[in-house]
Amino acid sequence: MAIRQLSETLINQIAAGEVIERPASAAKELIENALDAGATRIEIATSGGGKALLRVSDNGSGMDAADLELAIRRHCTSKISESLEDIRTLGFRGEALPSIGSVARLSIASRKRDSTGGHEIAVAGGKILHIRPAAANPGTIVEVRDLFFATPARLKFLKTEKSEAGAITEIVKRMAIAFPAVRFVLSGSDRTTLEFPATGDDHLARMAQVLGKDFSDNAIALDAVREEISLTGFAGVPTFNRGNSAHQYAFVNGRPVQDKLILSAIRGAYAETIPSGRYPVAVLSITLDPALVDVNVHPAKSDVRFRDPGLVRGLIVGAIREALARDGSRAATTGAGDMLRAFRPGFQPKADRPQGGWSAETSPSRPYQPPASFGERPQAAFDGLSMPTARAEPQLSPQRAAPEPAARYPLGAARAQIHANYIVAQTEDGLVIVDQHAAHERLVFEAMRKALHSKRLASQVLLIPEIVDIPEEDCDRLMLHATEFAELGLAIERFGPGAIAVRETPAMLGEVDAHGLIRQLADEIAEWDIASGLSAKLEYVAATMACHGSVRSGRRLRPEEMNALLREMEVTPGSGQCNHGRPTYIELKLSDIERLFGRS
Repeated sequence: MAIRQLSETLINQIAAGEVIERPASAAKELIENALDAGATRIEIATSGGGKALLRVSDNGSGMDAADLELAIRRHCTSKISESLEDIRTLGFRGEALPSIGSVARLSIASRKRDSTGGHEIAVAGGKILHIRPAAANPGTIVEVRDLFFATPARLKFLKTEKSEAGAITEIVKRMAIAFPAVRFVLSGSDRTTLEFPATGDDHLARMAQVLGKDFSDNAIALDAVREEISLTGFAGVPTFNRGNSAHQYAFVNGRPVQDKLILSAIRGAYAETIPSGRYPVAVLSITLDPALVDVNVHPAKSDVRFRDPGLVRGLIVGAIREALARDGSRAATTGAGDMLRAFRPGFQPKADRPQGGWSAETSPSRPYQPPASFGERPQAAFDGLSMPTARAEPQLSPQRAAPEPAARYPLGAARAQIHANYIVAQTEDGLVIVDQHAAHERLVFEAMRKALHSKRLASQVLLIPEIVDIPEEDCDRLMLHATEFAELGLAIERFGPGAIAVRETPAMLGEVDAHGLIRQLADEIAEWDIASGLSAKLEYVAATMACHGSVRSGRRLRPEEMNALLREMEVTPGSGQCNHGRPTYIELKLSDIERLFGRS
């Protein structure tokens, strides 16, 4: 078969398959164009999930007739000239508008700020319909109708209108977080109007608009620099988590990205602090020289490649862990809200009402009967215990000055232990309920983890070295990290071109599948250029040992033991959650308690 040149329309339709995957892709490209044009107000309107209508209006710099004619041609752009080494705009490929025009009915009306009139261009299925003068405000209005009408096969792969509308909403949220000085309005017949007023330089206020007020109450500020890369943003406390990773936002030089390296770093930073199946909430902004990052990896521009991925990952993990150590031990404010909802009285649902008419035994108005657990016989078991005291230290002699009242400490003074597992402490402005087992488990684990990183770990010498056959390039990668492995108790050496000899394994791990461990480490290094799997395994063992070596539920504690536990929690990083990510304590403010009783 002879080779022939494809038509311009077919070329654009092929390109559209990569650039415009769904209505949300088109919305992303059009919003990026508006931002690059310097817009401070962007309005997005949709219908039919963006398939029937997608309109993006902005007050940016606008275009004249000549610009409009070039804008719908492939690889025509005002954002770069000859080099991809210094990209400082969101768009730069010059493919979005011609790709949209090739598969939809596209019209663009625009007017430059210093012009007395505007112009409009219309394209359908890749063919220009007209270019003519038009009444327009300064800025640009791009209207996309009947998306994929020219490529019906693509329509079959789209999801429901509700799903497509939701994807556009997510795009707008990401853009709104990245650009707090811009006002965004999202409306349409398929949705409730969503508006994000401009917040100027107050990034946290914009995040509160998008993620809710709870995020600002539970966020820890990040501000770190390593070499030529800076990281800013906010990370949620570990107990403030979600059921998926949709609440993790990452930006590179202001560009929203969904990069697996960054998401992996966030996951690693929260290791041992988040329950399985739960995800932290975080907003990270990375700023670096454009020459150190490649944004031209994929036409959608959502993936990036860093020149030094290990440096970026280390910066993210280190910054988040430092922030959690500094301020991450506090309990999430949502915990108190959940407790209040559990305590708040309400009407009994109709489905739960007793059947068979009224009876004295089931009536909600019956005389109060105290629970059996508060009767005389169960309470007699507490007779041998001394009453808790507000003092955080043992009784001092009269010659020594009295210490500061324990209630002034962040976690207060222990007042009681209930159900042999929960410590109730009084603070200056409320009370704290502590899960003694979960709290002590965290304290033991942090002590063990500190020991892991403070000295070389004990190793078990193998009587006969394990020989692991792997590709030569994997051997090269592993040997670059041999010193790190040795510090963790894993001694390896080269055994020919394509094999590794394992001579020692970490004693903590007991019997080790050396072949599986080496292959896992080799795969990890090949993928991420780091080898954290062994360290993660050791920390998992430490967490298990801490769980079995901590104060058990059901053990009664003396007042001084309870207060000692509270004081140690206050100085231990990450003490706000156990090794499984569950909260170790919940705090109730006095105002919350008073609200329960209708006193405020």
